[in-house]
Amino acid sequence: MALSSVMSSQERAEAAAWAETENRRLALEFSQRNSNPNQSLGKDDFLRILLTQLAHQDPTAPMQDKEFIAQMAQFSSLEQMTNLATDFSRMARMLQSSEATGALGRTVEIHLENETVQGVIRAITRGETPQILVNGRYFDWDQVSRIFDES
Repeated sequence: MALSSVMSSQERAEAAAWAETENRRLALEFSQRNSNPNQSLGKDDFLRILLTQLAHQDPTAPMQDKEFIAQMAQFSSLEQMTNLATDFSRMARMLQSSEATGALGRTVEIHLENETVQGVIRAITRGETPQILVNGRYFDWDQVSRIFDES
């Protein structure tokens, strides 16, 4: 059954105008929410698009099962990739903390904007960004430029 036999031309025009208005509103809302135009869509955005597509599909030509299954598989893959990226970030922080712990008692060189500090690491803090105590001051582990062998 064709859409033209179910809706009058005026109803089709009104539906097209409504869809265009909604698309513009969603595009504006998305652009305001994401100031970085290169930012990729997240799993919440993907799910919102899928649900909107299901809610506004043409009842005379509903989405095929294959299409729906393919989109759900894409959503599942996106969620798994997001979880994997989170796990890799956590692992990188753990490795950074482990590296800092391994340097305890060793001499390091730290380059700052206007000075270079050299001294022995006396303490290490744990957390998101490990910090080291050198010459009575704490520095982020990322600021260490050289580690000296004590042998």
